[in-house]
Amino acid sequence: MRRSATDSKAAADIRASDFDATEHWGRVYRTTPDDSVSWYEPEPRASLEALALAGIPPGAALVDVGAGSSRLVEHLLDRGATDLCVVDIAATAFETSRARLGPRATQVDWVVADVTAWRPERSFDVWHDRALFHFLTDPAQRDGYRAALRRATVPGGWLIVATFAADGPERCSGLPVRRYDGPGLVAEFDEDFTAHDVWRDAHRSPSGTIQPFTWVVMRRR
Repeated sequence: MRRSATDSKAAADIRASDFDATEHWGRVYRTTPDDSVSWYEPEPRASLEALALAGIPPGAALVDVGAGSSRLVEHLLDRGATDLCVVDIAATAFETSRARLGPRATQVDWVVADVTAWRPERSFDVWHDRALFHFLTDPAQRDGYRAALRRATVPGGWLIVATFAADGPERCSGLPVRRYDGPGLVAEFDEDFTAHDVWRDAHRSPSGTIQPFTWVVMRRR
C-alpha cells in the first residue's frame, strides 16, 4: 500500500498530465523510512490469510505486483516458498528489500516494471496485489493491468487483490485512488475469474490511522 494524503501534503496537487510514476514512487522509497510509510506492516497478516483461504501450497509460483518493500516475500520464504517473483515500478523499493533479505535475495526474481505495461514471459499459480490496483484510475491502465494478469496466470490459478474499500481514503501518497466494495472489485475481473472469497479488513498505519480495505480471492476459469 502507498502513503496517505496526510503523509505527503506537498504532493496533493499532482496533476495527471505532469505525473511520472517511476519518479514519484522512487522518491517515496528514497526519502521515507521503510517502517514509517502508511502501508507498512511488520507481518502481512491479511495476505497470508488470503493464501490460506485458497489453500495455496508453499511451492506455488507466486508473483507479488506493486510489492514495494513489503515483508510478504520473507514470510513466504520462511514458509518454504521456492518460486517467488516481485514486481514494482520503484527500483529503490527493492534495494530496501534486498538489504533486508541478505543472501536470501537470490531466491527471488526481482522485476522493475510498470504493471500496466508489463508483459510477463512466464505464468504463475498466484497473482497477489495489495493496494496497487486502486491507483489505476484510468480505464486504459486497468485494461493494461488485466492484460498482464491474463498473460501471467494459468487456468485454475489464483488472483488475490486488495484495494481501499468504498469508505476508505480518497487519496494516497498525494494521488487519487479508485475505491471498491466487494461486488465492484469482483466485477473488474469476472470476465476471466470466479469469486472464491470476498471480505473487508482494516489496516492500522504506523500513525494509528485505520484504513478499510476490500479483499477478494478469485480463481481463473
